[in-house]
Amino acid sequence: MPSYPDSMAGCKTTMKHKRVFIWIIGISISLISAAFSALFLITRSGKASLLKNASSGMPQFTDESMQLSPYEEWDEDWIRYQGKVYDYNENILSFLCMGIDVDNVLSEGQQGWDSGQADALFLLVLNPDSRKMSIIAIDRNTMTDVDMYDQDNLFLGTAQAQINLAHGYGDGREGSAENQVKAVSHLMYELPIHGYCAINLPAIYILNDTIGGVDVPILADFTSEYFSFTPGEIVHLDGRLAYFYIRYRDEDVPESARLRLGRQKQYLMAFVEKAREEFARDITLPVRLFQAAAPSMVTDLTADEVMYLASEAAKYSFSEDDLIILPGVTDTSGEFDEFYVDQDALKQLIIDMFYTEVEGI
Repeated sequence: MPSYPDSMAGCKTTMKHKRVFIWIIGISISLISAAFSALFLITRSGKASLLKNASSGMPQFTDESMQLSPYEEWDEDWIRYQGKVYDYNENILSFLCMGIDVDNVLSEGQQGWDSGQADALFLLVLNPDSRKMSIIAIDRNTMTDVDMYDQDNLFLGTAQAQINLAHGYGDGREGSAENQVKAVSHLMYELPIHGYCAINLPAIYILNDTIGGVDVPILADFTSEYFSFTPGEIVHLDGRLAYFYIRYRDEDVPESARLRLGRQKQYLMAFVEKAREEFARDITLPVRLFQAAAPSMVTDLTADEVMYLASEAAKYSFSEDDLIILPGVTDTSGEFDEFYVDQDALKQLIIDMFYTEVEGI
């Protein structure tokens, strides 16, 4: 057997190590490529299923002046508004987030008032074309058509009522959430809603603590026998204090729900900003938030849909101007407040957010 100089033996050893190293790198690249391919397929199927599961096809404006003449060349999702023609953007996704005023988990078998009312209603809107996220806050006392059922889940009819009552007419879980989605969609001219998430309000302080709490300047309307804060004072909300900050209202004060909605908007902005900071440090945060909320949550989102939304969320811009409270007026003359949305402002909002102008028409 021939003998080799030490330098030649060392060269052979080095070449062997290089081959092993290249082999390992090759396997790693293959695994990474497979993972990204799987992620791509999952997110693509997630988006497809979300679009397919919309609550309706497109908004339905009943104003005849908004409809184009059948003699004009137009697509079925075009509308005319204030002399301009607009095309509905079918790529936009919207999700209804509900805070339910029950202290226990959302359980099946409940019916009527026991199913809980939707004390907080926020419609999350994602526009993949502009990479913009918006949130529409809906007053719990907004008057709209609500489907009503009896204790045996038999349909009684539809009546004008506060929108937050829709959740109470259901089974406490999916049935209640779906009835609430229907009421919100109807309020917004049958706007498509692609998914929902309902949590009981006490779960909010669990989510709050998962990101380490938030800091907010106290608003003038937040006064209680349980708290002693000066308006403008910066307070760190953690534990149940966060829960009380977004839920408490003095029912003896007119429009107390409207005032509370201002605090909820303020808190939500602080939460989103803090969550983004925490996500930059820990990419597992979305999973931890989902796991923390799971025992107190009802949602129709599947794993691939959640994967798609998580992958998209980090790319979207969001500012205070993107959190909109539906405008209108409150009638406080009755036993319960009744909020009536400004319909002209609502139409304009829907067109601005969900439509694009068709040029040359």
